[in-house]
Amino acid sequence: MKPRVILLLVGGIAVCSCGREADLKPASGNPLPIKPLMAREQPTPEQLLKLPTYAKPNRVDELIRQSQPRQSDPFDLPPPTGGAAEPLPAGTDQQPASNQTSTSTPGG
Repeated sequence: MKPRVILLLVGGIAVCSCGREADLKPASGNPLPIKPLMAREQPTPEQLLKLPTYAKPNRVDELIRQSQPRQSDPFDLPPPTGGAAEPLPAGTDQQPASNQTSTSTPGG
């Protein structure tokens, strides 16, 4: 590469990396967001930027050190024994249902 290109790249990186760090303030002419209804006082910009605990919960790394038998599940019920179906309520149609809507053949 040419020295001029290298110098230009290094200069560009140097200019991009020299950011200024300062306290956060709203843009000129703009106030902070309105105070939440249940808040006692107006939150500061740092408080507004802080993540609530539900947004980033603590991780639990509980490792099992030994094999342990599973606890019984009271809702893990066996399938029904397969007796007769429940009778239909009185006054309902005893005919089997069909999903055909017309008796004409397709294309004719």
